[in-house]
Amino acid sequence: MLQRGGVNQKARFGFLALVIAQTLHSIEEYVFRLYDVFPTARFVSGLFSTDLRTGFIVFNLVFIALGFWCYAVPVRRALPAAIPLIWFFIVVEILNGIGHPIISMLERSYIPGMATAPFLLIIAVYLLIQILGGHITIGQ
Repeated sequence: MLQRGGVNQKARFGFLALVIAQTLHSIEEYVFRLYDVFPTARFVSGLFSTDLRTGFIVFNLVFIALGFWCYAVPVRRALPAAIPLIWFFIVVEILNGIGHPIISMLERSYIPGMATAPFLLIIAVYLLIQILGGHITIGQ
C-alpha cells in the first residue's frame, strides 16, 4: 500500500539504492573513460568544459547531487514533486541499464559502464513496481 503522497518506504529505499548505484556507475564510466569512447558522453561532457574529463566529472557530480537532493527532500518528505522526479530517474536509469548492454553487443566490446548497468536496470524496475503500488505481475 502506498503512503505519504504515493511514496512508500520501499520506494524511498529503492530510490536511494538507485542513486547509489548511479554513483558507482558514474565512477566506473569515469575510471574507464566513457567520455573518450562514446560520442554522447563526449558531447555532454563538452557542454560543461572543453576538457572532456572535467566536463564528465561536472555533469556526473551535478546528476548525482540532484539524485541525493531528490532523496533527501522531496522523496523522504513525500512532497508532490517526488513522483515526477522518481519517474524521471526511473526512465533515465532503465535507458542506461538497457543502453550499455546493447551498445556493448553492437560494438562487440566492453563499453565503460557495462558492469554496473544491469544493477541500474534491476533497481529501476524494482522502483517502478513500488511506485505503481506493487500491482505488476510478471507472467500468470
